[in-house]
Amino acid sequence: MLSRRHFCCAGALAGTAVSFGKAFAADQCVATTQQRQAALSPDDALAELKAGNERFLSQNMRNCDLLAQVRSTAGGQFPFALVIGCIDSRVPPELVFDQRIGDIFSARIAGNVADDDVVGSAEFATKLAGAKLIVVLGHSECGAVKGAIDGAVLGKLTDLLNRIKPAIEANRDAPGEHTSKNKDFVQQVATTNARLAAQGLQRDSEVLRDLVGRKDLRIVAAMHDVASGRIMFME
Repeated sequence: MLSRRHFCCAGALAGTAVSFGKAFAADQCVATTQQRQAALSPDDALAELKAGNERFLSQNMRNCDLLAQVRSTAGGQFPFALVIGCIDSRVPPELVFDQRIGDIFSARIAGNVADDDVVGSAEFATKLAGAKLIVVLGHSECGAVKGAIDGAVLGKLTDLLNRIKPAIEANRDAPGEHTSKNKDFVQQVATTNARLAAQGLQRDSEVLRDLVGRKDLRIVAAMHDVASGRIMFME
């Protein structure tokens, strides 16, 4: 049977077994350790991502030695959260949440949809590697959402865009034209798509459902505004 020891190094940096309240303030440039990860609750993990986005918005990001982080995580990783986001170049999770190397898992797929491979990745990140939070991060002006709304057809992308159709159907009574030219409609569908993907993770995975039931995991949806950089959570 697979266990966390198959994927994570047991050795962690010394002197970091502190509570969450001090864990991220004590040394802002030390990657998350096993002790620090274990001390977090799902709510703590969410609070850290919220604080990180505020640092990003205020241009008060951590100025860390990236190569030092590479060296400190070479023997193992203990991320506290998984962000499932779109491939859009304007929404890099580590930057918009002001996180360091080793702090978060990042799964990126057009339209931030949760297909079987993404669900399996989420099971690994949480059950085996200990992440306490999953954020499905949608964003404004999403090209995948626009393509799904307009019925775009292109190779394998067609099947991927079909996964966004439930969000389109959920907004069938929305006012205005239902095309990518209607920015309000695009935003409504993108928001619904992120929310449905977050719900689907728990629906489609007994592993994730069990973790949520035991309060070892939270799954939330969020939306990133590409014009401002602000992230709004749907809790």
